[in-house]
Amino acid sequence: MKKKTIIAAAAALTLTAGIASAAVISGNTAEGIAFSNNGQAVAPSSPAVNIDGRLYLPVRAIGETMGKYVDYDYFNQSVALTDKPQLTGKFSLQEPNLADGVKMGIGSSLTHLPGDPDNVFYSTADRGPNGQVDVGGKLVRTFPLADYAPTIYKVQIADGRIHILDKFPLKVAGKDPVTGSEKITGLPNIKGRDEAPFDAKGEKELAYDPYGLDIEGLAYNAKDDTFWIADEYGPSIVHAKRDGTLIERIVPQGWAAQASTPLVPARETLPAVYNKLRQNRGAEAVGITQDGKYMFMAMQNALRNPNKDMDNSRQVRLIKLDLSTLKPVAEYVYLLEDASQFTDLVQGDIVISDLVVVNENTLLIDERDKFSGDKAQLKRIYAIDLSKATNILGKYDDAANASGKTLEQMMIADLKAIGINPVSKRTVLDAVEFKFPYEKIEGVSLTNGNTLTIVNDNDFGVDSTTADNGTEMWQFKLPYTLK
Repeated sequence: MKKKTIIAAAAALTLTAGIASAAVISGNTAEGIAFSNNGQAVAPSSPAVNIDGRLYLPVRAIGETMGKYVDYDYFNQSVALTDKPQLTGKFSLQEPNLADGVKMGIGSSLTHLPGDPDNVFYSTADRGPNGQVDVGGKLVRTFPLADYAPTIYKVQIADGRIHILDKFPLKVAGKDPVTGSEKITGLPNIKGRDEAPFDAKGEKELAYDPYGLDIEGLAYNAKDDTFWIADEYGPSIVHAKRDGTLIERIVPQGWAAQASTPLVPARETLPAVYNKLRQNRGAEAVGITQDGKYMFMAMQNALRNPNKDMDNSRQVRLIKLDLSTLKPVAEYVYLLEDASQFTDLVQGDIVISDLVVVNENTLLIDERDKFSGDKAQLKRIYAIDLSKATNILGKYDDAANASGKTLEQMMIADLKAIGINPVSKRTVLDAVEFKFPYEKIEGVSLTNGNTLTIVNDNDFGVDSTTADNGTEMWQFKLPYTLK
């Protein structure tokens, strides 16, 4: 957070020899101070002050001067200083176009399997090529390659390139009603609920596919050698074999009555409130603990709870499930960054795009804005701590609580007043500082506890305003180990 309020004497750090040189100090001001860090001249973002003969500098200023990320946790009244990572590699996908104007792409998720080489990953490419066209003054959702099967890709990074080693199109053990084959599509599930799908020109409405998936997250469970997929449509979490065969689908209560999916049983274990998602802002990220005991899923945005006025709410739900029962055991509040600290950024356009489970209480969360290139302001990977976060499961789905509001309606003061403690956050990567060029960092992976890999989803280049909108994977070395 861009807070400048951590300057009280109790929270200040006293400058020591080697950090600041001597200077003329008059009253409570300190002018002409020269600062250095490891022998290199630096310029703090805030001036030093003299209090009772001691020289003080705000925590944020001294942390940033020393090349660290600085995060302030209002709810826990704590400050985190974190060393910045080093960029160690860039890799690009160089594959033929799928069709005229449709690029090949991956990057809507990223995961590394234990036992695989460090440079081998699995990724996906969401629901396939799609865009929007204006038809009679109304934007409609188009699918130029409607028969595209959402696919899990096995990839390797080497020599500056992303190499596709294998492909696992998602399928059912039978026939999909749209394709007439075992392969599914990326088409929406439920007419009247999901966006209506149209052909490339926006003239003909396409069929709905009850098995269709919009893949946004991918996790691997070593305990039974299967994948779990975060699906934006449901919102749902889908269980799949290594070969791409769908096994079952975790959905919100009340969802199964709207779609017939006999080949993929729908387990209604997510709370009913998850049906109140904003279109295209559903289940975005999924991760599993190394022991295969728990699974976490994060929504992309706040739910429309009770209505679409909540599109600018900062509260996003992060749910924890017991994989042995497929039932939720906890739900936490993830507080998105405040859009008002950025330029021309609407709160509803700040989203979660992926997560990595480090352990049961520590996750990495990918939070970003909608901008790319020089306009990008928020592309961060946070380490979040759940150990002090409040379990809100089933407590704030409606307004029948002490605040008289749903979770999504609450302001910061409301959360504080009724004792809801969101997860704490500290920055492990600010990709804007490294000038990552693309909008959608949607895949994040951690290997060996200290190698962070990110990849963007280029949306197949459809409707792109950037001619070279490709797929890139960047690697960073953390100067510490997460475990």
